[in-house]
Amino acid sequence: MQKITKLDGMPTYSREDTQHFMVEKRTYEGEEIDVIFRRGHPGKTLKEVEALRASGQQVPDFSICAEYHPRTYTATKAAPHITCDQDVPCVLRDGVTIYSDIYRPVNAPEPLPVIVCWGPFGKRPHEGQDGWKLMGVPPQTVSEMAKFEAADPAYWCHYGYAVANVDPRGIGNSEGNVNLWGVEDGRDGYDYIEWIAQQPWCNGRVTLFGNSGVCMVIWRIAAEQPPHLACIAAWEGTGNMYAESLTFNGIPRPGFENGIVTACACKSWIEDLGNMYLLHPYYDAYWRSKTPKWEKIKVPAYVCGGMCHFHLRGSCVGFRKIRSPKKWLRLHRDMEWPDTYDPDNLADLRRFYDRYLKDIRNGWEFTPRVRVDVMDAYSYDYIRNKPEKEFPIKRTQYTKLYLNAADQTMSPEPPTATSEVAYDNKTGMAVFSVRFRQDVEIIGYSKLHLFVEARGYDNMDLFVFLKKYNAKGEYVPIDCMGFDYRGAWGQSRASRRQLDPKESTDFQPVMAHQKDEPMEAGQVYELEVEIHPHARIWHAGEELRVEITPEFIKTDWYEDHGMNFYTDNGPEGVQHVIHTGGCYPSYLQLPVIPPKYTSGEFTYRG
Repeated sequence: MQKITKLDGMPTYSREDTQHFMVEKRTYEGEEIDVIFRRGHPGKTLKEVEALRASGQQVPDFSICAEYHPRTYTATKAAPHITCDQDVPCVLRDGVTIYSDIYRPVNAPEPLPVIVCWGPFGKRPHEGQDGWKLMGVPPQTVSEMAKFEAADPAYWCHYGYAVANVDPRGIGNSEGNVNLWGVEDGRDGYDYIEWIAQQPWCNGRVTLFGNSGVCMVIWRIAAEQPPHLACIAAWEGTGNMYAESLTFNGIPRPGFENGIVTACACKSWIEDLGNMYLLHPYYDAYWRSKTPKWEKIKVPAYVCGGMCHFHLRGSCVGFRKIRSPKKWLRLHRDMEWPDTYDPDNLADLRRFYDRYLKDIRNGWEFTPRVRVDVMDAYSYDYIRNKPEKEFPIKRTQYTKLYLNAADQTMSPEPPTATSEVAYDNKTGMAVFSVRFRQDVEIIGYSKLHLFVEARGYDNMDLFVFLKKYNAKGEYVPIDCMGFDYRGAWGQSRASRRQLDPKESTDFQPVMAHQKDEPMEAGQVYELEVEIHPHARIWHAGEELRVEITPEFIKTDWYEDHGMNFYTDNGPEGVQHVIHTGGCYPSYLQLPVIPPKYTSGEFTYRG
């Protein structure tokens, strides 16, 4: 197998290079592991940034470090009712001091609950980070008090909440070395929550909120079970760092995390996830320390997942696996930022918080446990916030559509004759389609069960999209934030075909990532491809197409530019083959949702 020994744009770890790297020995599951840290970028103050930009130089937004300036002040002229305690120190269990900015309504009549926003992107982004503005969010929607991807004090203080913007260990002026998305973050978060809950103005109830990078750590902190954590709102949060970020199901994509390591303002050392991947290419004790202990999360939880975002898998797995008896899931069609600051969603979240942070009996429990946007075409949804009782939905009819390479179709009956489709390992594509005779609504996990062969090499990478075409055969994308989004997608590496029997289900195959099993010449292998959850309807006469490619094909979609995969498909001339029919019953399994009620020609789905 081809081994990656260097990542583009990233300094490669060397034990001799003590200027750029440091190693800290840590123990995970009884195993001592060398954890690599890279020298951080100390960050620039606002004055330094302005001078550099005036000279034409570019400064990465998140490498800006707000000046250390402890004080209490009125937050803004437009919000004189909000006070900010800036650079408030909190000493963690090992003596390290971290700093936060705490916003509170002035002259609050009673103690306040606290919304803690924890993440590595800086607690005062308005000080020099001119690129922190949120795509898809109208200008001036979010105040300068807000931490990136977090709660806006201008909103929450108005309704009687305090907001704490935290610079975690090693970020900005906080002491120590930066840990990323692991148990260490969880323990520090525990300490901070227990500290802030004891402040005289706090009512002893604390929550965590954020999306994306500020959400991911919520899972880790909640798993530590701080006693004063009353509830969580985890909106768009990756769970398994190995399978959902450093790789996508075994196909390496470490550039995203490397970008975070490069950009964060850190005066000391920052955990180097990219180089850790090079030294730990399989899912081992180190990477398991980066996966939340879902079963330990038991507080009320409001979870969100955007179906056009790569955080979706973590959100859905998290909702399924946490042990909270009171948990709610909202799956939406929007990007994380506009969804977070949408006024209807803010009001909805406030009802959740009022219930569990202020003990206001407002009927929140009437909220459906699961709400799903069922997408249709372009910017149109078939149903918004479709209410359901659980996820995956119990009445799901997992339906197999068998692939036929002879005519590139799919049908409920497996073809009796064997056939194959071969495509080039660099630019080729295999397409299978089905035209529905009646409306078909899918909600949940799909998967591909394939019989594959690589002719001329020992591996093949697969990228899969489920796309919609109308009755005229015209491609119908989903509109998200003004971009075309293709639809449900998944990916798989054939040499990682071994599944984890404890994690896999019939609807979600989960790879073990314990070894590579090179493909042998002339051999056909069974491979299951996990396809991320989705919710969409195909109307009668419309077509569903499965497109399978060896490389990730980039489009104009906003996130595609960051999908830089290290694929392993061999030299030019290799052929990827999909076998169908007979002894090779390749199929697509769809989570078909039957109508809730039918009577004659009337159908109710909502």
